[in-house]
Order: sequence, then C-alpha cells, then structure tokens
Amino acid sequence: MTKLFLDRDIILKRINGIQGEIKELEKLAQLSFEEFEKGVGFKLAQFHLHRALEGVFHISAHILSRIPGAQASEYKEMARKIGEYHIVDKHFADTALQEMAGYRIIKSSMINWLILMFS
Repeated sequence: MTKLFLDRDIILKRINGIQGEIKELEKLAQLSFEEFEKGVGFKLAQFHLHRALEGVFHISAHILSRIPGAQASEYKEMARKIGEYHIVDKHFADTALQEMAGYRIIKSSMINWLILMFS
C-alpha cells in the first residue's frame, strides 16, 4: 500500500482562503445592525461563512483521505471522523463542528448567532 502524505500547499491554500473569509466577516461585523439588515450584509455574511466552512471541510476531507478507511462523503460524517481519529478534539467535533457541518439545514441557528453578534 502506498503511503499518502498530506499536501501542505493544499492545506495552506485552504487556510489562507478561510482567513480571507474571516476578514470579510469581521468587516461585516463593524456594520450597525440597521446597515447590516438593510443592505446586502446578511447575504454577504452567509456567503463568506459558507466559503469558510467549505474550506474547513475540504481540509478535513484531504486529511481523512490519507487515513485508510477514514474517507467520508458528507460534512457531518467528516466532522465525526476527524474527532474519532483525534485530528481535532472529539467533543468539539461532536458538538460545534457537527453543527457547522449541518449549517445549510439549520440556517436558523446562524441567523440567531448573527442577531446576537449585532445586538
């Protein structure tokens, strides 16, 4: 069996992308709630959050693809497995990361988070 190594360039490219998305979210956090609500702030926040989370799960998929039998095709499964393989803290994987993985399904949680952030 060929041993597969992590591709540092792939991981660093994704990390840079995630950091860029976080910077954009931080800019949006500077808006008043009224500005955020009236303009395209909410849509931009969704877009940047989505892209940041995709980056996290692309890194997760890359790491899991290097572990025999650990591949996963769904985000929630990836979150669970990176906790099982101790790539991240298992409690974090089973709670916050699982919720992030299902964010498309639970957009209401994100909306509540944004409301609290801007209150």
